Amino acid sequence: MIRIQNIYHMLAYAFQVLRGRGYRDVATEQFDNAAELCAAILSRGISSQIKRGLGREYMDRTEAISSLRGKIEVSESVKTRSVMRRQMICAYDEFSVDTRMNGILKATCRLLLHADISKARKKELRSLMVFFSDVRDVDLATVDWHMRFDRNNQTYRMLMGVCWLVAKGLLQTQADGSAKLMDFFDEQRMSRLYEKFILEYYRQEHPELAAQASCIGWALDDDFDDLLPTMKSDVMLCHGGAVLIIDAKYYSCTTQRRFDKRSIHSGNLYQIFAYVKNKEAELAEVPHTVSGLLLYAKTDEEIQPDGVYRMSGNRISVRTLDLGLPFESIRMQLDEIAETHFAREAHCSDVG
Repeated sequence: MIRIQNIYHMLAYAFQVLRGRGYRDVATEQFDNAAELCAAILSRGISSQIKRGLGREYMDRTEAISSLRGKIEVSESVKTRSVMRRQMICAYDEFSVDTRMNGILKATCRLLLHADISKARKKELRSLMVFFSDVRDVDLATVDWHMRFDRNNQTYRMLMGVCWLVAKGLLQTQADGSAKLMDFFDEQRMSRLYEKFILEYYRQEHPELAAQASCIGWALDDDFDDLLPTMKSDVMLCHGGAVLIIDAKYYSCTTQRRFDKRSIHSGNLYQIFAYVKNKEAELAEVPHTVSGLLLYAKTDEEIQPDGVYRMSGNRISVRTLDLGLPFESIRMQLDEIAETHFAREAHCSDVG
């Protein structure tokens, strides 16, 4: 069972801003559930955004107004008889806070007000809603979360990330179009965060390693690659000629059952093996070692995968990361993976 506080630490690696001064109290606060955690983060984040000013964009407006502005829509003015009311239909641009991202913030706060969070937290969110009076309501179920960020809206990146987690975690549309509350962080949402956390942890804590989510080319005998899927690793750690490919898995069950026998998920094993062998072929012309690791988030199951296999000349490991421990223990587990792997590869290289 993952500790709620560890979700914060995972988010803090995924979004660097959460490691800043304004969020230090969040890092030490105890939370009863994930909704409370996200509400606390958004409360701090939105407060900071309000202090620096809510983002604005030029928005197209077409409406009947008493004072002329922009382009006069004569035909529409005649058709709607707005002249009789001493108004004209005008089309103009307005530099407004009524933007999509502000709408998402407002809608997410509204959603959290119906979640299982403390009265004090709800009071914080309601006090912030006052600043969004000119922002129209947004239906979170229809939001396109593929957003473009630049230097003008970069401060919204973390806020949108947390809003996405809240929206996907609290909203579930049913067949009749209504919405209901669901388990806050389901397997899919946590899986994405888990992958991002591990990558960013190694990037920030182990700068001696090149940590990337790299694509791996297929070892083709010719150039024909039509319909072949892209092989993209969750985490690839490189140092010298040593490569460790990590496939991060956040599942409710870390093993599969077939005929009353437990085994490693076959699809996961085939996948990491394909990554390793194709990367091996890619580096064939240079001195190298390529290894693979299936890193599962530990569950409450009695049997947990933990083994090292030698497959066709490569080392494939399977192990778990216990997210139920204090974060310092998680840090030690991740450090040990990098240190033991690359120390072993360096030793093998020296012996060779």
